[in-house]
Amino acid sequence: MISVVINTYNAQQHLTKVLESVKDFDEVVVCDMESTDDTVKIAEGYGCRVVTFPKNGHTCCEPARTFAIQAARNPWVLVVDADEIVTPELREALYQEIKREDAASGYYIPRQNMFMGMFVRDFHYDYQLRFLVRDGTEWPPTIHSLPKVSGRVEKMQAPKEARLLHLMDETMHEYVAKMNVYTDNETEKKQYGIAALFWRPLWRFFKSYVMDGSFRMGIRGLIRSGMHAMYQFILVAKIIEKRYRG
Repeated sequence: MISVVINTYNAQQHLTKVLESVKDFDEVVVCDMESTDDTVKIAEGYGCRVVTFPKNGHTCCEPARTFAIQAARNPWVLVVDADEIVTPELREALYQEIKREDAASGYYIPRQNMFMGMFVRDFHYDYQLRFLVRDGTEWPPTIHSLPKVSGRVEKMQAPKEARLLHLMDETMHEYVAKMNVYTDNETEKKQYGIAALFWRPLWRFFKSYVMDGSFRMGIRGLIRSGMHAMYQFILVAKIIEKRYRG
């Protein structure tokens, strides 16, 4: 038995498509952070169980993750964002996986992202730790944190079509604005020195452009890799600034 858990805040844009893709799971729990749009209305229209987590100024969903997971009624939980589609092949693969006697307690699932109007090609899946046993799982309340699972964690071996489709296709303006918010949050949990101003952006560009194959996307791949490098430069610069300012 599998529960799908979706954290939301003003998530009406893609929510109908997302809920349509998960309607055949045993349960869908929507954990809403006091949305002011039609998010809750859409979720209730699909028969989802809606629970509320107070927003209280939070700028990311991680503080509500553990609450949402523990609200599920089934032993297995698939955590889906409000802009992610679950393919039928992924759903089938998950139900097959939990039948195994030697099943792990957590699985990294492949996700295919969008960038500048196109899905990033399948040479660059982004693996997310999203399929978990409910009992014993905790999610740290900091941005970009990974859940702590009680037991063995594996990368899921599944057919190519078994994946999450990430519908978020941010403009450069949105990308940069979110980069500012995310790097602000990450300065609380990381420490780097001056050398990291050079090696972290260079490494991230090389990894994205060469190792992950973004060069195959043409100019969009070059821009995408450059944005990854820029994120690291801004993050390290903010950490150093914070240290200098005391």
